[in-house]
Amino acid sequence: MSETSSTRTIVLGAAAVAAGGLAYYYLTQGSGKGSKGKKVAILDAGAQYGKLIDRRVRELHVESDMLPLDTPPEKLKGYAAIIISGGPGSCYEANAPAFNKGVLSMGVPVLGVCYGYQLMNYCEGGTVEKASRREDLQETLQIDNKGSKLFKGLQAEETALLTHGDSVTKIAPGFRATAWSNGLTVGIECAERNLYGTQFHPEVDLTENGRTMIKNFLQGICAIQPNFTPDSRHQAALAEIRATVGDKEILVLVSGGVDSSVCAALCREAVGPERVTAVHIDHGFMRKDESETVEKALGNVGIHLHMVRCGPEFAAAHTKTPKGKTIGPLKDCTAPEDKRMIIGDTFMRVTEDTVRKLGISADKVYLAQGTLRPDLIESGSHLASSKADVIKTHHNDTALVRELRAQGKIVEPLRDFHKDEVRELGEALGLPRHLVWRQPFPGPGLAIRVLCSDGSPAAALAAADLTKIKALVAKYATIPYSVVQLPVLTVGVQGDCRSYKSAVALSLPMGTDPSTIKWKELFDIAKHVPAEVPTVSRTCFMWGTPLDSDSEGVTDITATYCSNDVMDQLREADAIVTDSILANDLQYSLSQVPVVLFPAAFGTKGNRSIALRPFITRDFMTGKPAVPGVDMPIQALFDMVAKIEKVKGISRVVYDLTAKPPGTTEWE
Repeated sequence: MSETSSTRTIVLGAAAVAAGGLAYYYLTQGSGKGSKGKKVAILDAGAQYGKLIDRRVRELHVESDMLPLDTPPEKLKGYAAIIISGGPGSCYEANAPAFNKGVLSMGVPVLGVCYGYQLMNYCEGGTVEKASRREDLQETLQIDNKGSKLFKGLQAEETALLTHGDSVTKIAPGFRATAWSNGLTVGIECAERNLYGTQFHPEVDLTENGRTMIKNFLQGICAIQPNFTPDSRHQAALAEIRATVGDKEILVLVSGGVDSSVCAALCREAVGPERVTAVHIDHGFMRKDESETVEKALGNVGIHLHMVRCGPEFAAAHTKTPKGKTIGPLKDCTAPEDKRMIIGDTFMRVTEDTVRKLGISADKVYLAQGTLRPDLIESGSHLASSKADVIKTHHNDTALVRELRAQGKIVEPLRDFHKDEVRELGEALGLPRHLVWRQPFPGPGLAIRVLCSDGSPAAALAAADLTKIKALVAKYATIPYSVVQLPVLTVGVQGDCRSYKSAVALSLPMGTDPSTIKWKELFDIAKHVPAEVPTVSRTCFMWGTPLDSDSEGVTDITATYCSNDVMDQLREADAIVTDSILANDLQYSLSQVPVVLFPAAFGTKGNRSIALRPFITRDFMTGKPAVPGVDMPIQALFDMVAKIEKVKGISRVVYDLTAKPPGTTEWE
């Protein structure tokens, strides 16, 4: 690579850089390539699922823009339809997100989802009030599938995801109810004005026929033709890179994930391998042989990967919080957000050092990112609404990046793609399927799949809560499971807000053959426990002898940090699961299988335990746990467990039975 080149391009991983104003610009401009027909405006009320609405609309070949909730009617002229998203707020509160109710009188069809449904009813003169309890689960709905165009072609009963703490208690004048659940109205419409609302989320996978509902709205109610089919976005992406870069060189920062790898391969195809330099930073928290696998895969398509190994530097790293408090070193941290912050800041320092060693300065580079459309929507959500709740902190931003962004020297060739489309593109570019279909892996790596602890157990559940859990288990079970609270807290998402709550585990009666496990009833129990006991967000099945709250050692915790020995213990268990997934060809059907090390010793001093989280999702915002015997071979699962139980220092293995929501995919 010539050091005298006047301009280069940097390509960062998909999570790199909250795109700021550029995110909002891209989201409101559309692709501009091959676009035909009418567009949909999605008004963002701060929803965690906002990008899923966008994805569902685009899957149906209709173009969409994400806009702030307070966008005035005059700026919505020309749109063929409007969808108002969910959000964490209450529409009747003084600090509710601003909304111009004139939007509902434009004569344009409107679909309100969750918060959007409540907002529509409230603005039109109905009543919305706080419910007696939250709902964050799949429910069976009764729907008007004969009289409502929104539900045309569906059954009289449908399964859908409800996530709400407020409910419609009085329907607005001129509207009628179209869906019901547990005595509550969860769907309304004023067909004469083409105004429709659903308390449930048609955009998520857990609403089984939600795609049909959105199709009915777009095509049946709005009469939008499905003709948004951009002509060869692959070729358009190549053309954009060439036009931006010209005859200069490209530097690629490859995380190992599919987005940055595809972006690297795309750059190679656009300008040739001799003008592409790729760098991979190994922070010490990668999976077993992960860095070598990425290096080989990119080498096979003509990209040489420069490895930067800096595990000791990360382990010893400190940083400062936004309030100026120094935290660290990382090897002594237990708080999840502290770990993320230190890893993110250290990654940026290492990146800056690498950039300096390569002699790159802001006046000589363009920045190209592997950012996807959902990444832009996530960062754009805070531009659209200050009400969005943070579920976890993201990293990857540098002084160089910020300077380049300010100068407008950024190109994002994948910004019009969703994850599944990137995978298709990756295969077309010649990347191996095992890399293209590599399961999503958090930027901080295995460091956030270790629940660190100073040796103190989580506070015990109230006796009344534990009694209620046992009563629910007895109600829905056909055998007497033992119930124990795990001595850790795990992160969850309920409504559009973060939670950090207890987890419980069920174990079989002594002498019961594990091959007779009734998975269906276990998942049914896991659905009801967090719905009826708000202090619990996760339910698991535990292998081994039965344990309950009176068993010896159930509160024993092993001090656990992000040290080499702890990482090696998790790597070994993770590798067992990864090998089994590949051997059974499950990488295409199981969306993600986090393997989590948590510090429960269960009576054996110094030991820890492993949680398995086989998970199925298309949207990566909601999903369900994989069902053994249906989504994966039971024998494959039992083989995994048997091998993990032999890993030195592992006491127990649990299987996470929790859907998302209320449990997140990751445990922290």
